[in-house]
Amino acid sequence: MDFKTLGRTDLKVTDICLGTMTWGSQSTEAEGHAQIAMGRDAGINFMDTAELYAVPGSPETSGRTEEIIGNWFAANKDRDRWVLASKIGGGGSPFLRGGRRADGEGIREALEKSLRRLKTDYVDLYQIHWASRGHYHFQHYWDYAPHQQDTTDVLANLLEMLDVLGELVREGKIRHIGVSNETTWGIAQWLRLAEQHGLPRLVSVQNEYNLIRRQFDHDLAELSHHEDVGLLAYSPLAGGMLTGKYLDGATPPASRKDYQKGFWRINEHSESATRHYLALAEQHGIAPIHMAIAFCRSRPFMTATIIGATRTAQLQHVLAGLELKLSPELLREIDAIHRLQPRPI
Repeated sequence: MDFKTLGRTDLKVTDICLGTMTWGSQSTEAEGHAQIAMGRDAGINFMDTAELYAVPGSPETSGRTEEIIGNWFAANKDRDRWVLASKIGGGGSPFLRGGRRADGEGIREALEKSLRRLKTDYVDLYQIHWASRGHYHFQHYWDYAPHQQDTTDVLANLLEMLDVLGELVREGKIRHIGVSNETTWGIAQWLRLAEQHGLPRLVSVQNEYNLIRRQFDHDLAELSHHEDVGLLAYSPLAGGMLTGKYLDGATPPASRKDYQKGFWRINEHSESATRHYLALAEQHGIAPIHMAIAFCRSRPFMTATIIGATRTAQLQHVLAGLELKLSPELLREIDAIHRLQPRPI
């Protein structure tokens, strides 16, 4: 396991982070605890969750994942060996503060509830789960409309959130702050306002990154390099798309597509790109899952790749491939496929 520095801090995290978002919906508490134990035994020290989890978010499931993690800490007394990250929802979920966007008051309320569920006094990394003003992540890529945003309102909201995050850092309830599903401009404003007002500096951004979604490669990568805001990549398998299990309209039982009654990443372009990457992995005698995760880990802007599993056997398979390093030849072949199919989702 490799260790990376989290932003401009002295905190070292493993470059594999344990994802948790199915615990409490698709996965039982016992399954979640088994995965924590497996991750710990593999040397992972980094775990990511959110108030929204388990997914899909609902009044019945949201908060359940944090409770499962808290129950683990209570039983195993090992909170201090984990770098723990959580998130506040960015707004629009009616069961989270009536759907209100993230703001100063909401951050304090959400964090206090998360701490109780997690049975801890602090989180190491607290993140805004998605940009309240709108963003191009998930399925919003093709209708993103930043020209409709009110710049004055956006900046006032960011500063309000930073003020309260600063208070919570001083109170010892948060060690560091980050964002998720953000843009280059958005991160630049978080950094600028923090510097102007002496408030906490972002240490990370958690965006989707995988073989078929590589928007981070350009402006975000440049910002990440110069400003030390590393990527925490979620969905390195594109939600399971890159395993090939959804090809030809397949819906495997207990899969995400089956559980959520749909899967927005599937289209003719993503299926075509997936087939190319599956063929490349087969050509080199590599498991597609291992190739996809090794690719993410090879990127210069990557702080950690988040791996989540519904079942412990899936996590075991991922962990079995962590020694894989992709050759320069294979990386060139990956880039050749990407050049032909750069935006399949």
